[in-house]
Amino acid sequence: MIATVVALFLTGFVSLVGQIVLLRELNVAFYGVELIYLVALGIWLLLTALGTLSGRREGSPSLGRTASLFLMFALFTPLGIVFLRASRIIFGGVPGAYLPFPLQMAALVIALAPAGLLSGLLFRTAAGLYAEKGRTLAGAYGIESAGALAGGLLATACLRFGIQNFPLALACGLVSAIAALLLFRGKDLPLRRSAAAVLTALLFLLLWQWAPLDRRMTAWNHPGLLATRDSPYGRITVAALSGQVSVFENDALAFETEGTQAEIFAHLAALQHPSPQRVLVLGGGVEGTLHELLQHKPAGIDAVEIDRVLIAMVRPHLPGNIQASLAHPAVHLILADPRRFLKESGAAYDLILVGMPEPSSGQTNRFYTREFFRECAARLTAGGIVALRLRTAENFWTPQLIRRTASIHRALASVFPEVLALPGTTTVITASFVPLPRSPEILDDRLRERGIRARQISPPYLRYLFTNDRRLEMEKRLKETGVQMNTDIRPVCYPYAVMIWLAKFFPKLAMTDLPGFGTEGKGPGKVWWLIGIGLALLFLLSRLRLSWRRTLLVAVAGFLGIVFEAVLILSYQAKEGVLYQDIGLLLMAFMAGLAFGAWTLKEAIRWTGLRQRPTRRWGFGLLAGFALLGFAVIGTVNGKDTGGLSLTAALIAAAGFLVAGILAYASLYGVRNQKQVIGPLYAADLLGGCLGSLLGSLLIPLFGLDGTVKGMIALAALSVLLI
Repeated sequence: MIATVVALFLTGFVSLVGQIVLLRELNVAFYGVELIYLVALGIWLLLTALGTLSGRREGSPSLGRTASLFLMFALFTPLGIVFLRASRIIFGGVPGAYLPFPLQMAALVIALAPAGLLSGLLFRTAAGLYAEKGRTLAGAYGIESAGALAGGLLATACLRFGIQNFPLALACGLVSAIAALLLFRGKDLPLRRSAAAVLTALLFLLLWQWAPLDRRMTAWNHPGLLATRDSPYGRITVAALSGQVSVFENDALAFETEGTQAEIFAHLAALQHPSPQRVLVLGGGVEGTLHELLQHKPAGIDAVEIDRVLIAMVRPHLPGNIQASLAHPAVHLILADPRRFLKESGAAYDLILVGMPEPSSGQTNRFYTREFFRECAARLTAGGIVALRLRTAENFWTPQLIRRTASIHRALASVFPEVLALPGTTTVITASFVPLPRSPEILDDRLRERGIRARQISPPYLRYLFTNDRRLEMEKRLKETGVQMNTDIRPVCYPYAVMIWLAKFFPKLAMTDLPGFGTEGKGPGKVWWLIGIGLALLFLLSRLRLSWRRTLLVAVAGFLGIVFEAVLILSYQAKEGVLYQDIGLLLMAFMAGLAFGAWTLKEAIRWTGLRQRPTRRWGFGLLAGFALLGFAVIGTVNGKDTGGLSLTAALIAAAGFLVAGILAYASLYGVRNQKQVIGPLYAADLLGGCLGSLLGSLLIPLFGLDGTVKGMIALAALSVLLI
């Protein structure tokens, strides 16, 4: 009994830690593109479901079989890290370029398949052992969720204390190998015990020497490597070649010291203000922006940086002029979240430069919304200016690029009466409550008066920016494009950024419109009514067999739980400027809800008796709980404040509690043999979560956070047909 409980607990523990390290490595291998991250999470859940179902035809579960699965997991998790770092070389990729899309997907599946399938097989085998003596699937689910909670705590602590991804992967493999060594019993398994002992010793040795191995693997893709380190926001890598220092975030070039992007951004913004004395720089200060701004002789510059690891690691390798700007008496370097700083700071600024990364993810989109621009406006002096930059195209803007930029332009215009866009490979957009210069003469005069020395910003370049036909044409198109403004509640900018990335591999997508994604005046349309009717018919059809109903019900619960979790995290992130460690705590709240719900509701349902009518009441009550939770989430999303970390964590835990409760209800209602429902119901839960993670990224931009939750309330109400 104790060995079975330990096996279930460790299954949840190593599965979650293995998932975290592999997904983080995928994020780096594919240049930090969040779409790959979401797809990878969905594929992991799908693989785990397939692993659960694949064990249905195996013989009776045993501790020896469970130990063998742990042994394989211990081997394949670190190998997945090694494969991902070598994948560009293996598939013949060009340095700095994306692999062809089919090869990217192949690398993703190859890296995740062994650990994902083994995770599902481990749960099915360990849960089968647990259920042999009359115990329930809900109980096994609760123990596994508790192990996952412990794994989440470990991963969060590792991030907080700076433990890197590669040694964490080795530690995960080591725990699996030790589990295998302890679970191998009997005289007929000496070879397997020896294999477990050898692998345990090898992983100990690799963990002892992780640092040089980690550096050597990173150098496969970064010749001239100076330093590399994982931060709470991604992997920071610094390389140098022929005097040029390049800084990479998740292997994508963040900036290099020989470029002119910093001077274009800084001078085009500062020259529009008659005398920028107080300047706020939100991100990008180490790129050289501060050095360029100091030429305008401001009285003070507050430079807010979100990633302290990046600053500490990159600073020693920067050129002398940039290092000098960081140490200048007028510069005050602040390590904080920019949105949190704007809320808490009482200072007023003549110029605010938003140098945050592109709005290509939920984390970065929050710096390009109407609510963020309102926070900036509250910190401006009379005549102050806000400036931001977006990567665009020099000559031809695709429909996706126009709509992405227009959604941000409209958000700015909803706050500021004056908005000026200067298009180029990097488009600089400024906004103010007072008129902005619409001709180059004023900027020419200020350029000379201030004695600005720059490589690209010059009187001819300024005349080119202001007088070419492209500027007027693009401003007109941005104003006339019928797209919703980008907001915290409805991040319409994000899906366009994803489509722009996909168009790199499928060029036709660049010219494809996205009906409904932020398009002004468009509602759900007939297709969504058809989906609702189709679901109703599917649920009615499932009533022909009880097994169909319970499987669909668990899948719907998994879907609802993941979508509620995503909405709450995005809302908290946008309003509170959440740190990565807080996100880890929120994810663990969901796992805690799962563990608590599985145990308490299993006992509550069994205590009330397993007769048909009383048990069905639990099903109705749990679906009503999802609806009530949805109304609470809508109130949180639409309110000015989230209620803090504790309220958000409580709501996420409630979502996990209800998901586990539905699984407990489905596994007990009309079930005599618990072993028969382990595979179908656990796989249904995972598949529902898989669909929730993939479709949630589409539903939230399309309907907004509150609209998505209203759809989930409707789905919960429709699911009454499954009770």
